[in-house]
Amino acid sequence: MTLRVSGADRDGLTVPVSVPAADGGHGVVGALLAEMFWTVDWRAIVTPNHSVLEMVVRGTIMYVMVFGFLRLVLKRQTGGLATTDILVIVLVAEAAGNGFTAEYTSVVEGTVVVGTILFWTYALEWVAHRFPSCERLLRPPPLLLIDNGKMLRKNMRSELVTEDELMAQLREKGIEDYAKVKRASMEADGMISVIPIDA
Repeated sequence: MTLRVSGADRDGLTVPVSVPAADGGHGVVGALLAEMFWTVDWRAIVTPNHSVLEMVVRGTIMYVMVFGFLRLVLKRQTGGLATTDILVIVLVAEAAGNGFTAEYTSVVEGTVVVGTILFWTYALEWVAHRFPSCERLLRPPPLLLIDNGKMLRKNMRSELVTEDELMAQLREKGIEDYAKVKRASMEADGMISVIPIDA
């Protein structure tokens, strides 16, 4: 006795597959297992459920919005990662994760969203490299925190840097007294560069 279950050929069409039924009433279980492992809905995988242009527009809008929020709110509080680096990590993980699950959309849609994110990341880096005036908008200039042994507390408040945090950064560089620092600046990536007086 054989049971006929639904399978899928390489064109995504459902075709019957014959599965021998085992004795003892296990034929139904075998048929279910065969259907579970051999049925692939290729149309659901590769056919977008939404307009590709709509996905590009959505991805672009979300990228710009999140970039603006990170640029204005977090500023340099990224601990060594550029804003675009964090943006790529968060958005690509989200977009790729949705593409992996069946309830989201097709693989094509996930690929389009990820491609849009990577495109705008490269485009912003290219613009910042090509046009110095735009670089100042995309990346904050270095901010002076210590000048000739004196802490510039106004600048520190603007970036929410406390004295303890600044001293911790100096100790990591082998400096115990900020009076021995000629210049200390917070760079665009959130790291603090230090030039000792005796340098």
